[in-house]
Amino acid sequence: MSEIPEGLRYTKEHEWIRVDGTEVIIGITDYAQNALTEIVWVEFQSDIGDSIAELEAFASVESVKSVSEIFAPLAGTLTAVNNALQDTPESINEDPYGEGWIARFELDDASSINGLLDAAGYFATIEE
Repeated sequence: MSEIPEGLRYTKEHEWIRVDGTEVIIGITDYAQNALTEIVWVEFQSDIGDSIAELEAFASVESVKSVSEIFAPLAGTLTAVNNALQDTPESINEDPYGEGWIARFELDDASSINGLLDAAGYFATIEE
């Protein structure tokens, strides 16, 4: 059973979002990292300060199984990336909701987060 923490928001594409002040932290869910298996590489396709459209790919993760793009759940400006993932991409597997975070965004519209799934909604999505 995948871990789905309360208090986060989720997308059907398996990203999680944590509000932190005026920014959001984004990563992939436990369910997603489990499906990918061992993550061996993370690549950032956007630079800090870039404006990213909703559902635009800004990074990718490569596992022993496949390469998957990471999409911006909401429109905003990329304010930080987790550079530690360059040396320890396995952090996503080991701690997807903590040390395995991927990026930080300043949202264009902070209220847009209300349109994302809560834990119960995400659980229903992965159970389908």
